[in-house]
Amino acid sequence: MSQPANTLLEEALEAWTYAREGVIEEAANIGGDSYDWRPHEDARSVRELILHIVESGMMMAGELSRPEGDFQRLSFQQLLAEHAAGLPVDAGPAELRDVLRSSLVEGVATLRSVGELHMLQLIRRFDGNYGTRLAWMHHGVSHEEYHRGQLAMYARAMGLVPALTQLIQASG
Repeated sequence: MSQPANTLLEEALEAWTYAREGVIEEAANIGGDSYDWRPHEDARSVRELILHIVESGMMMAGELSRPEGDFQRLSFQQLLAEHAAGLPVDAGPAELRDVLRSSLVEGVATLRSVGELHMLQLIRRFDGNYGTRLAWMHHGVSHEEYHRGQLAMYARAMGLVPALTQLIQASG
């Protein structure tokens, strides 16, 4: 059994890690031949959803760690381009899951390196209001959990049992 997080930052990093590991499990549960499947023509495909999760996490870690971070300093698309340039959009399923893992490791290291005091400083959010960087990080974790749920729903629509449901059934 691991030691509990002993700072607010470590607690948030643990929550992000848990959310991302869940995303990876749901992505692995969906067969690689289904990564271009989408539930509706206006919805993201599995691949696009995974890439969105990665780029959003990279933007979160990058902007929160900047000394002068500000989510309104550029447009949303410009922030994504700055922090997540060069993502392998045509990558296969295994490589996409590797990118999910590696971007988490890099993001955790980046946020850990700036420290908790930095994360308790204010940042301007997308809505123009200010809040602590740590509070905004919790928004980022919630964002990943939201998309994890989407992947689970995609799995259900494909006739699969979501990874989390499988885990719960196996432990019961």
